Amino acid sequence: MSFLFIFVFLIIAGFVAGLLSSIAGLASLASYPALLLIGLPPVLANVTNTTALVFTGIGSLISSLKELHGHWKKVMVLTLLSTGGSILGSLLLLLAPAASFEKVVPFFILFAGILLLSSSRKNNHFQFNFQRIPDFWLNLLSFGGIFLVGGYTGYFGAAGGVITLAILLVIINEDFATVNAVKNLLGFACNLIAAIIFIFKTKIDWTMVIPLGIGLLIGGYVGPVIVRHANIHLLRILIALAAFGLAAYLFITAYF
Repeated sequence: MSFLFIFVFLIIAGFVAGLLSSIAGLASLASYPALLLIGLPPVLANVTNTTALVFTGIGSLISSLKELHGHWKKVMVLTLLSTGGSILGSLLLLLAPAASFEKVVPFFILFAGILLLSSSRKNNHFQFNFQRIPDFWLNLLSFGGIFLVGGYTGYFGAAGGVITLAILLVIINEDFATVNAVKNLLGFACNLIAAIIFIFKTKIDWTMVIPLGIGLLIGGYVGPVIVRHANIHLLRILIALAAFGLAAYLFITAYF
């Protein structure tokens, strides 16, 4: 394959991945396989993919400033928790290989899909409000859940955005577009932390990061615009179905 073909191919793959990331948290369904298709070995592809995903976070953050306005206090708290978990997960990865975790990942993603279908922003029993003093245990579970998902993202990462979105829909009393914007910001923070670690600790194929990052940046920007005007009920169903499909695929690869 010529360099020009690879460059254009990765921009297109990055755009699709950016849309999937900023809408559903499923970027790696497109970006990671694209890197494998052009010949990168799995470990290098994973590191390069994670580094490039920082660009989709930049695009979605710029595009989502409208939704994030007035929510920065809660967003910063959740970001600190998520990145703290991500750092812990990255350190845990050095002690125990991610392969040891593969058999339980499909069930996490299946649970996230079920949560997406069953959660509703009108269900106030499961939500906490940062504008008043929340119930102690609900607050603890909410913060703990975001920290653990951040750890999961740093340790393994598959469909971490979907799991984050599912939890945020339960604990934040806002419309879907706002919750999705928070999810994108948390994902951006976790990927940025991971990319910084990778820069100092391992090899990154920057010639692949650049075209993939261009597509991710554009797709990341367009995604929140689509969410803003989409049928949220249908979108939630489609994201859940995608999560179920990914859970089934990972289950088959882990057990058969």
